[in-house]
Amino acid sequence: MKIALLGYDRQGRSALKYWSRDGNEITICDKNKAVETPKGVPTQLGEHYLANLHEFDVLVRTPGIHPAAIQTSNPDSPDILEKTTTVTNEFFRVCPTKNIIGVTGTKGKGTTSTLIANMLEAAGKNVHLGGNIGIPPLDMLEDAIEPDDWVILELANYQLIDLAHSPHIALCLMIEPEHLDWHKSLDEYLRAKQQLFLHQTEQDIAIYKNDDNRSMHIARSSLGKHVAYFSEQGAHVQENSIVIDDIEVCSLDDVALTGAHNYENVCAAVTAVWQVTQDTAVMRQAISTFSGLPFRIEPRGTHNGIDYYNDSFATAPGAAIAAIRAIPNKKVMIVGGYDRGLDFQKLAEIITKPEANVRKVVLIGASAQRIANTFDEVGYADYVVSESTSMQEILQRATKEAQTGDAVVLSPACASFDMFKNFEVRGQAFNEAVENL
Repeated sequence: MKIALLGYDRQGRSALKYWSRDGNEITICDKNKAVETPKGVPTQLGEHYLANLHEFDVLVRTPGIHPAAIQTSNPDSPDILEKTTTVTNEFFRVCPTKNIIGVTGTKGKGTTSTLIANMLEAAGKNVHLGGNIGIPPLDMLEDAIEPDDWVILELANYQLIDLAHSPHIALCLMIEPEHLDWHKSLDEYLRAKQQLFLHQTEQDIAIYKNDDNRSMHIARSSLGKHVAYFSEQGAHVQENSIVIDDIEVCSLDDVALTGAHNYENVCAAVTAVWQVTQDTAVMRQAISTFSGLPFRIEPRGTHNGIDYYNDSFATAPGAAIAAIRAIPNKKVMIVGGYDRGLDFQKLAEIITKPEANVRKVVLIGASAQRIANTFDEVGYADYVVSESTSMQEILQRATKEAQTGDAVVLSPACASFDMFKNFEVRGQAFNEAVENL
């Protein structure tokens, strides 16, 4: 077959390795003319990399390319998307086990997916964790997945928009407007999330956040059993404990993750694992030992009486609000980045409240002035705008604003693409800046 790999990033490389067999003719198509590709593999690079795709039998879309871009670039081929697939779709098609748990939502996917994996491993299951976190789905096949194993997939809207399969257990966390620079509308973003549930049968399980109407709406498209977490139907907080089916799983004091918002993630994970095992001892073990993923309200040390936290993964206002609420110290916040047109009104209102304990906000990046305008509208003046693109200089400015006992918190509420390749690079730059203080 003639196969075009649309986009040559991490999942594109995984696709090349998988489909380079059985005599397939592979062509790499990428917008970046300078992308490094293997010798001997034909390429179609540059501005018109999506042109003339009718010449191929199969198109493999990398997550960052919107299906609409493929259709728009091939107006004379109205059925072009019918021969378009993804590494995620292919993984579902060939995966040796049907014991798959898929996790989506706006924030908390990686934390919840990892916690689910840790619980099932503690219960003695063979577990494979990947998707949008860590390992591309097709690379997971190299780990010799067996029919009785469990696969945990973290799935973002980019993977879900054209997903043609659903996992046995699908979980939707909290939903807020995000990625509206990629989606045509909020409705399209929600419909992308809905794909995780649309192909479930009556034998499958759909889990959603009880007090989140968007999460509930997405999950209720499933034909399977509906279970709400953060309610008496699933795991929830009762007094000082996390409880499910009137059974105490753990004390809130056992939760190693920082911030009350993580009680939601723990309850989501417990509700998912409860469908597999009701062993509260292994759940408690995982909950008490997992303190979080890198760049998620991550403590990075104390210097001269000031605590430093790295929350570079906070790419939306709601995540920054969670960080404000999670860290009790008086805070100097570093906020801003790539401007995707998100609404900062609620973040501004939260910051003005005395209980937020925010001493100062250092605004950075392309969105800085728009956030400043929002602050002005709500009457908040304790901010400075930094025009520097050096994380070291930004951190020094934030440190200058802090006092002994304060916390300096990188929680940008924005994507990183104006200054950094991704949130990991931004987070690493912050870590290096803290080390150099």
